[in-house]
Amino acid sequence: MPTLTQLPSGKWRAQVRKLGFYKNQTFDKKRDAQDWANAIEAEFSQGVNNGYRPIPKEATVENLINKYRKEVKQDYGRTKAATLDMLVRELGAIKLARLSPLHLQDFIDRRLEQGAGGVTIAADLSFLSAILKWARHSRRLSINDRMALEARASIKHRGIKTRSKERDREPTPAELDRLYTFWRASNSSVPMEDISRFALATGMRLNEICSIAIEDIDTAIPAVWIRNRKDPKEKQGNDQQVPLLPDAWALAQKHMGSRQVGKVFDYNAGTCSTYFTRACTAVGIEDLHFHDLRHAATAALFRIGLDIPRVALMTGHKTWAMLARYTKIKPEDILEKLKEKEREKEG
Repeated sequence: MPTLTQLPSGKWRAQVRKLGFYKNQTFDKKRDAQDWANAIEAEFSQGVNNGYRPIPKEATVENLINKYRKEVKQDYGRTKAATLDMLVRELGAIKLARLSPLHLQDFIDRRLEQGAGGVTIAADLSFLSAILKWARHSRRLSINDRMALEARASIKHRGIKTRSKERDREPTPAELDRLYTFWRASNSSVPMEDISRFALATGMRLNEICSIAIEDIDTAIPAVWIRNRKDPKEKQGNDQQVPLLPDAWALAQKHMGSRQVGKVFDYNAGTCSTYFTRACTAVGIEDLHFHDLRHAATAALFRIGLDIPRVALMTGHKTWAMLARYTKIKPEDILEKLKEKEREKEG
């Protein structure tokens, strides 16, 4: 039963103790105290009946994030780790039981004032959503696990874009020639020309290229295992074996030499990205990123006649929707393909 106590000030303190949990609050009127106590007691009982535990009184958002980090073992990466640190700074002091949509709207306002864009804020709230879902379904806490997702959905109603603009930039042959000429003249310790050519021959991401182990190459096929390939749902253990087409295999052999172990391209991906950007600036190429080579490679795979499943194996995309933005198939490509088929029939 709830305990109601009148304080010397004349106010009423309501206390609820049930199943090891405790809450209290002070009210001006006894009736308000009684109503609150009855509601809290019903909440405790309902939580237990539904299989969920009430949130501990003193628990904060920071406590929850720290437990999540400790218990959910995964490679967070720099971006996610930095986001979790930011969530602790911005929301960590809030009592978890009192976390509400208003707190998240205030959070969005602050992030906008700090200069964060809609895409970044949407990602912040997605991380928070994952933590709230873990709290409800793993820790069995009676918490609104849709709160962050609903706050994320509210961003678009402010006229703020939450999806990044899809790039369709590809390097032209002339731009690639300028980059190759620059790297040959610079005598750099990082073979950027070969790394770029390998990217164009495989469609691999830069960090994948810099992570390829010689031990993971099957020279008989030839093919290579890409370990922990990027995936929106499951990165750890997402290993894929992909073929090395002739141009890629020639470059791999060149850099493997007689070595039996180690990385094919033993260079830091961040350093390679920086070198690529600096070279573009030096030769006057605007708005070109290393990742744009992946666009060009994927489009080239379609142009040589590979179908969706085979291109997806090369690039690691899971669905056509994910792959479609990279294709860049032009009307003339389709017409040329039809002409080729006609020539084959005539021949």
